[in-house]
Amino acid sequence: MVRVLIPSGALGLNYDKAALERGLACKPDIIAIDGGSTDSGPAYLGRGVSKYSRASTKVEWRGLMEARAKAGVPLVIGTAGTCGADSAVDWLLGITREIASEIGQTVKIAVLRSSQSNTAIANAYSNKRIHPLPNAPDISEQTLLDCTNIVALAGAEQISAALESGADIVIAGRTTDTAIIAALPLMRGLNAGPAWHGAKIGECGALCATNPQSGVVLIDFDNDGFTITPMADNSRATPHTVSAHMLYENSDPFILYEPGGHLDVTNAEYTALDDKRVRVTGSKWIPSDRYTVKLEGAILAGYQSVLIVLLRDKRYVANAQDWADDIAAKCTEKVVDRLGLLADEFNIELRLIGKSASFGDLESRSDPPLEIGVMGIITAETQELATEIGQILNPYLLHHPLTSEEEQPTFAFPFSPADLSRGAIYAFCLNHVLELSDPMDAFSVEVLEHG
Repeated sequence: MVRVLIPSGALGLNYDKAALERGLACKPDIIAIDGGSTDSGPAYLGRGVSKYSRASTKVEWRGLMEARAKAGVPLVIGTAGTCGADSAVDWLLGITREIASEIGQTVKIAVLRSSQSNTAIANAYSNKRIHPLPNAPDISEQTLLDCTNIVALAGAEQISAALESGADIVIAGRTTDTAIIAALPLMRGLNAGPAWHGAKIGECGALCATNPQSGVVLIDFDNDGFTITPMADNSRATPHTVSAHMLYENSDPFILYEPGGHLDVTNAEYTALDDKRVRVTGSKWIPSDRYTVKLEGAILAGYQSVLIVLLRDKRYVANAQDWADDIAAKCTEKVVDRLGLLADEFNIELRLIGKSASFGDLESRSDPPLEIGVMGIITAETQELATEIGQILNPYLLHHPLTSEEEQPTFAFPFSPADLSRGAIYAFCLNHVLELSDPMDAFSVEVLEHG
C-alpha cells in the first residue's frame, strides 16, 4: 500500500492545520500538493509569475516543510508558482531556501524543469512532432518563436525521476494535476488504473468531499483500488462527492488523458466504507501507442486600458446595450479619424456587468438589474495607444445620452482617474501535444543541497 497525504487543492489556498496533523499521524509515504493551473488565464504563464501572495505562499510552504521533516517523507509540489515556468520554479526555490535557513533545515531539493526552448519547439513543429488537440488554434513556427513562455506538462515518469534522486523536496515545473499523486504508487509497482484514478479524485484536496474548503485528504492506494479519507472533522467523502470529481475540469466523466495513455473509469465502483471513507475499484489504465505531453504557450496579445462607469437611471439601465453599442461605434469612428488607425488595429469592448458580462449573447436570464456597471476594455499595440483611446472613450462614458434630443446625462466613475493601464496582456496560443521518444526528452532534473 502507498499512502499519499494531500494538504490542499493548491499551495496558497490554505489548509486546515488540525486536519494536516491528523494526516501526519496516519504516517503517509509522501506529501503532494499542486502549485497552480491555467484557471486564472494566460497572464501568469505569459509573464512567468505566480498569482499567489508571496507571504501566504511562504507561510503555507513553511508549514508543509515542517510537516515533511516531522513525517520523514518527500514533499512534492507540481506546477510551482501557478504557471510552472522556470522563473516561477526559481521563485519557489528561493522561498524554499529562505525557509530552510530560517528553521535550520538541511534539505535535498530536486528541481524538475518544464520550460521549453522556443527554437526547439519550433523545430519539433517542423519535424511533425507537435499535434493539435480538438479545437486547437492554428499555429506556425513563428507563433512558437513569439511565445513569451512555453511549458510542457510533466507526467508521472518525470516526477518519478525527481523522486528517484532521493530528494526531500521536489519542486516541479508544469505538471498534470494528477502526476504528483500517481507517481509514487506507480513507482511502487501498483496497478496504474487505481493510481491515476485516485490521483484525479485527490488532485484538488477536499473538493471531492462534503467540506471542500477543509483541504486535507488522505488516499490509500493498493493494487485493486484506492480509499479516500478526508482529514477534517466536519468533512466526509461519499460515493457521490468522489465520483462527481471525474467531471471536474474534464469533458468526459469516464475518460482522463494523461502522458502515456488514458484512464477509463467506466466500470469503476464507489463504495462507502463508513460515513467518512469511500473505496473505489474497477479503474483501468490503457497505455497509448506513443508518448506525448501537452504543451501550453502564451503570447503577447497587446496592451490594455480599462474604464468602469455605473448606470443607475432606470431608463439607461433598461437600454444599456443600445447605449453601449452606440458609444462603441461613435468612439471607434473618432479613433480612426483622429489617430489615423485602421479599425482592426485596436478594439473597444463594453461589457455590461450585472446583465451579460459573463455570458454575453449566451445569457438566458432576463431579470432587470437595479444598476449596471459598464466596463470599457481597450486593446491596442502599445500601452500609450491604449491609454490614448481610453481618454477618447472617457467622455462618452461620463456624459453620452441615449438620444440626441435629450438633456446631457452624467454617470458615475467609481475612481479617479477613470482609466487604468493594465499593461501587457497575453493569450493562450497552444492546445497541442509534443511527441517524445523518451519521457525525459523535454524535461530536466537538477538536484541541490541546502544547509
